[in-house]
Amino acid sequence: MRVEHIYRYPVKGLTAEALEEVVLTPGQCLPHDRRFALAQGDAPFDPAAPTWLQKRHFGCLMANAKLALLHSAFDPRTGTLAIRPPEGPPLLASTRTEAGRAEIAGFLSAFLGEEARGTPRFVEAPGHNFTDVAAKCVSIIGLSSLHALEQKVGMHLDPLRFRANIYVSGSLPWAEFDLLGQEVLLGGARLRVFKRIIRCPATEVNPETAERDAEPPKWLREHFGHADLGVYAEVLEGGRIAVGDSLEPTESELLH
Repeated sequence: MRVEHIYRYPVKGLTAEALEEVVLTPGQCLPHDRRFALAQGDAPFDPAAPTWLQKRHFGCLMANAKLALLHSAFDPRTGTLAIRPPEGPPLLASTRTEAGRAEIAGFLSAFLGEEARGTPRFVEAPGHNFTDVAAKCVSIIGLSSLHALEQKVGMHLDPLRFRANIYVSGSLPWAEFDLLGQEVLLGGARLRVFKRIIRCPATEVNPETAERDAEPPKWLREHFGHADLGVYAEVLEGGRIAVGDSLEPTESELLH
């Protein structure tokens, strides 16, 4: 398998940012991936004592399709977040100051309108990632599996609907499921695949238009008997990965 795309999502529910290369760290997500989130006003999230919470507590595409209309960019060197709405002036604010985070929260709350509950907060907690599963991991999708779904339904599906970190080519459909429980080499890193990704209504949202114009979870169940696309993997040994690198089972796995 060959790495075709690498993405991080600095703010949960907002824009994917493409990377040519990245360095993985054992037991961690991609750097800056799901680092920030908009916690709804009724969310019991405490930045001083962060614990994993389900995505419904935060701004997310599953519940807030209109977030797809925002274009965001995060600069980790300065901590600046830029958000451009479909209409009106963009926002440029610091994620490192209380005033900046309040400004971002106010901007996103106003954009969500009635979908904002209470007084939302723009939150970050050092060492915490606002991922869909409690484990810190990397998400991987085989593009041939996505193409198999597209062929069944006769519709192009933007890979970014599925918000994975790594997209790979060069395998049979669903080959990534065969890696479950195995260790793999990804560029200069070693990972262990531990779970299939169950798709949710977030994948119904067109990342360009914010319209719910597809039903991937339903279609996966109808045509393949499951609602899964992609796998989660934990980083065992860190290292550099880049577009063009290979993903393959370790030699010890091949000997089994």
